[in-house]
Amino acid sequence: MRRAPGFWWRDAPTPAARLLAPVATVYGALAARRMSAQGAAAPCPVVCIGNFTLGGAGKTPTALAVAAQLRDLGRRPAFLSRGYGGRLPGPVRVDPALHRADEVGDEPLLLARAAPAIVARDRVAGARACVAAGADVVVMDDGLQNPSLAKALVLAVFDGAVGLGNGRAFPAGPLRAPAAAQWPRIDAALAIGDGAPGERVLAQARALGLPALRGRLAPDPEAAATLGGRPVLAFAGIGRPEKFFSTLRDLGADLRETRAFPDHHAFTAAEAESLAVEAARRGLLLVTTEKDRVRLPAAMPVATLPVVLALDEPEGLAGLLRGL
Repeated sequence: MRRAPGFWWRDAPTPAARLLAPVATVYGALAARRMSAQGAAAPCPVVCIGNFTLGGAGKTPTALAVAAQLRDLGRRPAFLSRGYGGRLPGPVRVDPALHRADEVGDEPLLLARAAPAIVARDRVAGARACVAAGADVVVMDDGLQNPSLAKALVLAVFDGAVGLGNGRAFPAGPLRAPAAAQWPRIDAALAIGDGAPGERVLAQARALGLPALRGRLAPDPEAAATLGGRPVLAFAGIGRPEKFFSTLRDLGADLRETRAFPDHHAFTAAEAESLAVEAARRGLLLVTTEKDRVRLPAAMPVATLPVVLALDEPEGLAGLLRGL
């Protein structure tokens, strides 16, 4: 996905959004119709971690947190992903020692470190593969708008800084389908990070009688400690790279240069070499996200800043999972 246009996140109507409104109306109607289809029964409960908008909102850290809580409850979770950016249709069980991001996507490589991870474009077949891998509950990373598989619990994740953006469907805005079509399909809302847009989303969730959860992405303390005061060249190919850069600044890293790439960017060998050479020439520490790291050459000298989801009230999520 290319970088999201700035007008997607502006409250006030813009000429670009108005110009694209007719296309968005058609796109939104088709997406809403698709979401209304009846999904096939799953062989075990499915917890779907999705979001209303295109781009990153924190779904992968949320999926990892959900799996951790499920294990604490005595369940055996496995991850199910479409494997965005990968070429293997699946179902295939991801092995980080064997598979590359261009085969299975970047998120599954991270998920597979924590629990069995299955990549499958056919979600029903993927759920069966999860059970075959020993799972008694499936954690589906993304898939809110995919109706093929019935879900036992749907948790929608929102970036607190941007919320629903301008509230319009693609391409006039960031919504994958009109918000009115998506709210009835979810069981709880989670806003990650601070911001008035996220507060508005949670207020709407409460008005609809839905649990409204808050959380933040907390950097790994050990990795964070190594960055304080260090001159850094930071780069990221995620939904909102500026979030990553802001986190580094908050940790005290001295950002001398930043490079933003499109979400799920497939780094070429030339791009990787150029970043490494520039960092070495200027005496800078090269730093990126864990998701970007799996799309880079293994021998490339680059540090990462792992993050985990820290919930304000973990019991809120645990209560939802106990009901499965």
